[in-house]
Amino acid sequence: MRIAARLLLAASLCSAICTALAEQPAAAASAEPASRVMGAPGARKVDSIDASRAERVSGYAQMSRDIQAMQDDPAVNPATFWLLDGQTLWEQPAGEKKASCSSCHGDAAQSMKGVAARYPLVREGRIVNLEAAINDCRTQRQGAPALGYESKPLLALTTYVASQSRGMPIVVEETPDNRERLTAGRARFDQRLGQLNLSCAQCHVENAGLKLGGSVIPQGHPTGYPLYRLEWQSVGSLARRLRNCVSGVRAEMWPAGSQELLELELYLAWRARGMTIETPAVRP
Repeated sequence: MRIAARLLLAASLCSAICTALAEQPAAAASAEPASRVMGAPGARKVDSIDASRAERVSGYAQMSRDIQAMQDDPAVNPATFWLLDGQTLWEQPAGEKKASCSSCHGDAAQSMKGVAARYPLVREGRIVNLEAAINDCRTQRQGAPALGYESKPLLALTTYVASQSRGMPIVVEETPDNRERLTAGRARFDQRLGQLNLSCAQCHVENAGLKLGGSVIPQGHPTGYPLYRLEWQSVGSLARRLRNCVSGVRAEMWPAGSQELLELELYLAWRARGMTIETPAVRP
């Protein structure tokens, strides 16, 4: 049954992509036919590393009014529960040193303002995203064990910290320290994967704005993570969403915390530089 379900999912995905491509305006198809057909011989390579910043839009702009209203109102945004849990954890002593986040950083509204906008970053040759930075504080400053990927405490703390930068622009820029990893992330964004032989760019650049399975294909900007997905009925990280995509194209799964995921997270943050942080966002 599981194999049959996977085959049905793959067939549905392929059918939806073909339908989306078929719905493109005839003028666009005639203007650059090779570039608009996934996998077509001689297809134009999309320069996804620095697409026009004027054309970028958050997934929020493509959501229904109901979902936008849910995100905008903390009283009905389901991610508020994670945010409140994170606020509690911020003040809670942990580890052998019985230290809390606030004992070092004080009021998060002041000390964490703008912090999430700078992540991921490369520190001593290692890509550090916000989740890893939180775990570094736990292990090095609190004497506490690292929190597991996608665990509710880590998602809660990450949501709480990231929310302090809500409304601020992402400021991840290319530097000598991150250039090599950023280039690797770009390559992963353009790399075809899995049995469906699709890349991130083919969906989120070449076909952004079209529909796949009834939903609009977003440009793939990580402006709202951690975010609440109605599909998940939970808050989830950017890594979880990326792993969903890897599974969707039927590729070998990247482990949580892997360099592949971190390089892609770094590139996506750079690609979204200047865009506004929305955490905690809500998506279908």
